[in-house]
Amino acid sequence: MDSVVTLPIPYYLCVVAVIYLLWKGWKSRWEAWGIPMLAVAGTTGIWYLLDPIYNDYDRYIREVGAENLTNGCWEILLFLAVLGVFIPKISNRINADLEGRKSQIFQMIRDREIDTPQFQDRIAALTVVILVAWGMLMVIALFRVNFDIVGLFFPYLGEKAQPWARDRIGTGIDALYALAGYLQILLIALLGACFALSTRISSMLMAGIGYFLASPTILFDRTRSSMLAILMPGLMALVTLRIRGGIVIRLAVIIASFLALESWFKFVIDNRDLANIAVAFKQGGTTDAEVKARKHLGFNMFEELGFVNYFIEQGTYRVNWGTRYFAELVNPIPRVLWPGKPLIGVDYAIARGMGYGEQGAKSAGIAATISTGMIGQGIVNFGRILGPVAAALLMAVWAAILARQDLLGNDIGHLLLYAVGLVLTYNLGRDITLLNVYPFLFGWMLLGLINRNRVQDAPLSIG
Repeated sequence: MDSVVTLPIPYYLCVVAVIYLLWKGWKSRWEAWGIPMLAVAGTTGIWYLLDPIYNDYDRYIREVGAENLTNGCWEILLFLAVLGVFIPKISNRINADLEGRKSQIFQMIRDREIDTPQFQDRIAALTVVILVAWGMLMVIALFRVNFDIVGLFFPYLGEKAQPWARDRIGTGIDALYALAGYLQILLIALLGACFALSTRISSMLMAGIGYFLASPTILFDRTRSSMLAILMPGLMALVTLRIRGGIVIRLAVIIASFLALESWFKFVIDNRDLANIAVAFKQGGTTDAEVKARKHLGFNMFEELGFVNYFIEQGTYRVNWGTRYFAELVNPIPRVLWPGKPLIGVDYAIARGMGYGEQGAKSAGIAATISTGMIGQGIVNFGRILGPVAAALLMAVWAAILARQDLLGNDIGHLLLYAVGLVLTYNLGRDITLLNVYPFLFGWMLLGLINRNRVQDAPLSIG
C-alpha cells in the first residue's frame, strides 16, 4: 500500500482512461470493434498499471528515478488516448466492405446457434481436418525425437521431448522448425475450442482425445504465453457459447479456471529455473520456501518503460527510428535466405546488461532478450511522443483485424480465429511482434486458402 501512495497523479489518470475504454468497449460490443478495444485496454491495464502495485514501485524509483516513471505514465496515457480515438476509425476503414454488419459472436450467443445441426456439422468437419493436420505434424515430430512417444505425448510420465528445438540465431532449416512450433500451438488451441463447442459425443471424443494428447507438450514447457494460447480459446468458447446457465455459472467457471491456471503458473515459475517441469511435476516440485514465495516473473512492463526512458535520457540507448519494427516485419524471412537479417531486441538487451559473458554466435552475443513492452517498444522506435502513438496505431490495426473475424464469425473458421486472436492480444502487451501472433497469422492464411478453394470448387449457379 505504500507504493500506491507514492504513485504520481498521471498514473491515476491512466487508470481512469483504462476504465473508460473498458466501458466504451463493452458498450460498443455489437459494433465488433468493442470487444477488441476492451481486450487491448485490459492488456494495457494488466501489464502497465498493475505492475507498480504488484511489484515494488519504490525500487523502481531507486533504479531509474521518479521522473522517468512519471514520464512513463504520461506515455501510457498518450497511448490510451490515441487508442480510444483510432480503434473505431481504423476498424471502420479496414472493414468498410462489411459495413452494416453487427457482431456475429453476440448474435450467436443470443440465438444459441451452437445447438443447430448446421453448426455442429461444421464443428465435426473442422475437428477431423485439425486432427489430420496435427497427426501429420506429429509424424515429423516423432522422427525428430527418435520416436520418444512418452516425451512427446505424455511428458508427465517421463521427460519432455523437444521436437522443434533450435538456437536463438536460426540456421539451415530452423525456420521450418519454428513454423512447425507455431502451427502446433494453433492446432492445439483450435482442438480445445472444438472440444468446448461440440455437443455431439463423436465430435467431443475426437477433439477431447486429440487435445489430451496434444496439450501436455505445451503445458509442461516453460513458456506461459504459449500455455495461454492453447488454454484460453477453449475456455472462452465454453463460457460464451457452450454453457447454458446464467452469469453466476459462467463466473464460477471463470473463477475456478483462473485459480487452477494461477496455481499451475506458480508451479512453473517456482521450478522452471531448477528442473525440467515434467521432472519437477513427478517429484512434487521444489520445497524451497524462498523460491515458492517469489512473485510472477516478467510482470514488469512498467519498470521496463522506466528503463527505456532512463537509458534514452542517459544516452546509453538511442532511438532507432523504426529499425526495431523493421526487424519484426522481416522476421518471417528465413535466415538461410537472408544471413544478415536484422536481430530483434539485441541492442536493448545489451543496454540492460545482458551482453556479458562468453556467448556464442548462435546466441547473438547476449545471455537473454528483454521485452520492452508494447509502449516501450514504440518509444525505442520513434521516441517519447511518436512512439506511444505508433504503438497505439499498430494495436488499433490489430483490433480492426480481430473485429473483422467477428463480423465474419458466421464462418466457423473466423469464429475460432477470433478466439485465438483475442488471447494473443494479451501476449502483445510484452511486445508487438509477429512472434506472438504467428499462430493467428498462419491460421488466417490457411483459412483464406481453404475458402478460396471452396469458392473455386463451388458449382456455377444459373438464373
